[in-house]
Amino acid sequence: MLVYFLRRLGQSLFVIAAMAVLVFIGVYAIGNPIDMMISPDADQAEMEAAIARLGLDKPLWEQFYIFVINALQGDLGNSFVYATPAVELILSKLPATLELAFLALLFAIFLGVPLGMIAGLRPNSLAGKTIMTGSIMGFSLPNFWQGMMLILLFAVILRWLPSTGRGDTVDVLGVPVSFLTWDGLSHMLLPAINLALFKTSLVIRLARAGTREVMLQDYVKFARAKGLSERRIVLVHIAKNIMIPVVTILGLELGSMIAFAVVTETVFAWPGMGKLLIDSIQALDRPVVVAYLMLTVFIFILINFVVDMLYCVLDPRVRLSEAKA
Repeated sequence: MLVYFLRRLGQSLFVIAAMAVLVFIGVYAIGNPIDMMISPDADQAEMEAAIARLGLDKPLWEQFYIFVINALQGDLGNSFVYATPAVELILSKLPATLELAFLALLFAIFLGVPLGMIAGLRPNSLAGKTIMTGSIMGFSLPNFWQGMMLILLFAVILRWLPSTGRGDTVDVLGVPVSFLTWDGLSHMLLPAINLALFKTSLVIRLARAGTREVMLQDYVKFARAKGLSERRIVLVHIAKNIMIPVVTILGLELGSMIAFAVVTETVFAWPGMGKLLIDSIQALDRPVVVAYLMLTVFIFILINFVVDMLYCVLDPRVRLSEAKA
């Protein structure tokens, strides 16, 4: 277990270093933020002063060296637009994105796993075929179109739920959260559902495939031969074993929901990191874009690392293979 932990930790640090190089070069080699930040009537002296103030007059390699030194100290630069540390700006928007992603994840788990198991246990029934047809639609429909249809149906026609904003929040340990107020929770539902639709379809197909595979295993046949109830077989022997691939995929999908909630946050005007990223790209606010990308890379790697550890706990074969290695 310790060898497995150290090996994964080393791989994670290497990925962070490689992504830092790619992200920095990819962002800082594109566009000139000075053109967006100062008046077109500014003279050459004013432009040069602004370039020097932002540190853009240095060679790219020197900018990267300064970026690495500062990043090791937790400083990813100051926003060109807001004149505040980029990390603080991103972290101020992180709670909104996190609670949206976690609510979407809960929807995906508590809807996707039972529906997938039903489709796997009764593949030829009307319910099974309907569930699989719905999952195909969840894969196929564009995310932004789903969002607009949800707004049209539930906010415009039925007027059940608000369509934009975050609603009322309460502070928990200094962090504003929406899900503890009814107004905030009502604002979360539509964007969370929109973010969860694709993931729910993915979980349905994973759970169905896992159920179909596990049902053919000898230990399930033996459990039936012993006279165990179908309820116990499904909840203990089948559900437990299909969760290994589901946990692995959902861990990575949680990272993608946090990182790529851009479309959903834009459609529903949700004040999270995704909307901040779009605004920063339009303004060529390089430090904020880099901080966002590095933070999402770190989140991906952290979630992947935790999933690997959980996988090692859930599946003894991983521990045995690592011990042999």
